Amino acid sequence: MHIEPGIVEGPKIILSYATSGAAGVYAATLAYRHFRERGPLSLLGGTAATTAAVFTFFEILPHYPVGVSEVHLILGSTLFLLFGAAPAAFGLALGLLLQGVFFAQFDLPQYGMNVTTLLVPLFALQFVARKVIAADTPYVRLKYRQALALSTTYQAGIVTWVAFWALYGEGFAVRTVADIATFGLSYLVVIAIEPLADLAVLAGAKTLHQLKDSSLLERRLYNPSPA
Repeated sequence: MHIEPGIVEGPKIILSYATSGAAGVYAATLAYRHFRERGPLSLLGGTAATTAAVFTFFEILPHYPVGVSEVHLILGSTLFLLFGAAPAAFGLALGLLLQGVFFAQFDLPQYGMNVTTLLVPLFALQFVARKVIAADTPYVRLKYRQALALSTTYQAGIVTWVAFWALYGEGFAVRTVADIATFGLSYLVVIAIEPLADLAVLAGAKTLHQLKDSSLLERRLYNPSPA
């Protein structure tokens, strides 16, 4: 999902500051809500855990350049289910930043685009989760179709934003459209894998009942939604 250097340049890159800023404001509102409901240790601990996970995903898990970007197994829905929206959002943003600072400085000018591409689909996933997961269903009891809906929402959001940045930067050139199509088709593999990863992680969490009251984890992981 990294936007390749040179695709969006010059004054056009200003738009990425606006979109990432808007995403940051919404993430801050989620963080404030999390802080009030769960306290600072929950927010900071969850953010630290998700940041470490995202950094690991970027550096360790397979990733391949395809078309206008790279295909990554980011597991955004997994982070959301385990830690909640606010820690997942901050972890995605900080993990991406650390990866750029230490290993991919050439990606830093595209940081606004890349963080938008990661966070806005996460917020869409949060909305879809409210629609497809009944209030009395803890996340550890999710079915495959629900996990698939979350994964599809997140990964389709990533593909949509990558396509937007590519078309915004390069226009509707035949090569650009073809590269976007190739990139989008490649993400079908991620959509197929991620729900299985989610269910495997949730199955593991289901056996660890001692974590039910952990302040680090999302309350909905083991409990129904509060009234």
